[in-house]
Amino acid sequence: MDAPFDISTLPAGEAMTLSPLVRRVLAPNPSAFTFTGTQSYLVGSADVAVIDPGPADADHLDALVRAIADRPVTAILCTHTHRDHSPAAAPLAARTGAPIIGCAPLTMEDDGPRADAAFDADYAPDRVLRDGDRIAGTGWTIEAVATPGHTSNHLCFHLREENALFTGDHIMGWSTTIVSPPDGDMGDYMRSMQRLADRDDAIYYPAHGDPVDTPQRLARGMMGHRKSREGQILRHIASAKGQGASIADMVAAMYKGVDTRLHPAAARSVLAHLIDLTQRGLVQKTIDDRWETAGA
Repeated sequence: MDAPFDISTLPAGEAMTLSPLVRRVLAPNPSAFTFTGTQSYLVGSADVAVIDPGPADADHLDALVRAIADRPVTAILCTHTHRDHSPAAAPLAARTGAPIIGCAPLTMEDDGPRADAAFDADYAPDRVLRDGDRIAGTGWTIEAVATPGHTSNHLCFHLREENALFTGDHIMGWSTTIVSPPDGDMGDYMRSMQRLADRDDAIYYPAHGDPVDTPQRLARGMMGHRKSREGQILRHIASAKGQGASIADMVAAMYKGVDTRLHPAAARSVLAHLIDLTQRGLVQKTIDDRWETAGA
C-alpha cells in the first residue's frame, strides 16, 4: 500500500492540511483497534463540513473548534455510529450550530470485544443521508456512498471536486476492519468492497491510518485477503475430519504472530465468515457450537 503522506507520527490535536480542501485532526484515542486514533476531517475553506467528529473527548472537541476557527460549519457528517466516530457530533453541534447529517442511527447490544466499538446510543441526526444524496458548500460537494458491512449503517463520503473518498472504517489505512455480527455482515462487506474497487476514486482518506493513493489496488487486495481467510476456514474445517472445528481453533491456527489483544476481534470476523459460508450452503454449525462442511 502506498500513501502520499506519513501522518502516523503527528501528535493529536494539530490540524494538518492534506489537500486544498481537506484537513485532518487526530483524536487522542490510540489503541490496538484504532491505531494512532480516530481521524476527523475538515472539508472546505470558506465554510466547512466535519467528517467523523470522533469520540466524546474534551481536548479533541477543543482541537476541532480551533481548526474550524471562525468558519461556518455547514454539516457534521458521521460515517457510522461506533463510539470512536460519532459521540462528539452533539457537543460540536452545540458549539457551532451545525446540523448533524450522515448515517442512520443504530443501537444494539454489542457482544463483541471492543469497548470503544459499542454503538453510540445518543446519536440523533438532523438529516439521514441515503446512497447518492449530496450536500454542498462553497467550492465543495460531498456525496454519500452506502457501504454496509463493518456496520449496517456505514457510509463513505465522496468529495467530488478532488475525487477523494472518506472511507471511515470500511477501508482503513493500516489494517483490515473488524466485521462483527450480528450487525457486521461479511457478505455486505464484500459487496461494498467490490463497489469501491469498481469506482475511480483518486485517493482514500480513512478514519484510521494514512491516506491511500492506490485505492483500487488496496480494495482489491483487501478482497483477496478476505477470500484467503475464507479458504483457510474451509480447509481448517475439512481437516477436522468430521469432528468439527471451533472458532477458537481457527483463530489460533490462522492468526499466529498477530497481537493476541486482537484475537477476540479476529474471532468476530471468523464468525462473520462462517455465517456467510452458511448462507451460501458451504458449512453448517453443529449442536456443540463447532463447524463442519455442509452435508457432513
